[in-house]
Amino acid sequence: MPGSRPTQGRPASTRTAFVPGARLAGWVDRFAASHGDLEYEDHDDGVRLAAADGATALLVGPWPDDGRPGRGSGLVERLASLASQPRTVGLVLVRRGGYGVAVASEGIILAAKTGSKYVQSRTAAGGQSQQRFARRRANQADAMAEAVAEQARLVFAGHAFEYILPGGDRGLAEDVLALPALKPWAGLPRLAYLDVPDPRAAVLKKAAADACAVRVTVTDPPGS
Repeated sequence: MPGSRPTQGRPASTRTAFVPGARLAGWVDRFAASHGDLEYEDHDDGVRLAAADGATALLVGPWPDDGRPGRGSGLVERLASLASQPRTVGLVLVRRGGYGVAVASEGIILAAKTGSKYVQSRTAAGGQSQQRFARRRANQADAMAEAVAEQARLVFAGHAFEYILPGGDRGLAEDVLALPALKPWAGLPRLAYLDVPDPRAAVLKKAAADACAVRVTVTDPPGS
């Protein structure tokens, strides 16, 4: 019609899910059923699936093979095998509203502690009030980091684990992990950062399960 504008499709959308190794083959089958035939690519970060309709999925294992690669004849099968290997992780999840620290193996929490510590949000106010607020907020963040590091030390003590999994607020998590209380674990490899809400007990439980699952990032084609 005269004067009409061409319709533009929606931009590509991305979503992330965590799939246990034992369920990965079934997830791939369902992805193919929804999006068409798949091409498999050995990607630097994992396995990339490209579907006939333009959708893609990047499958990333929960940890490096560390000389213990997964077994199987296909890329997905080997990735699922790797994810299914029993490994133990120390979790440090922290946000302004609370924290959760744990030791978990095969998705099961072996020891844990959660708690509430409040750090005020940023303000748009200016002048001396803003400066005082910023100092108070920094002091709150420092106190929170120290408290969480001490709780993590108590939870970690007496447990052997292979990796650290940080999550929540990146800055706060980094501050916690840099403190002297956690120096005995400073040399452990860190797994990919985990985005979580305020780490209550249920959030910590889910994070422990996600820690040993395949991280699947699906990108839908534009306009779908």
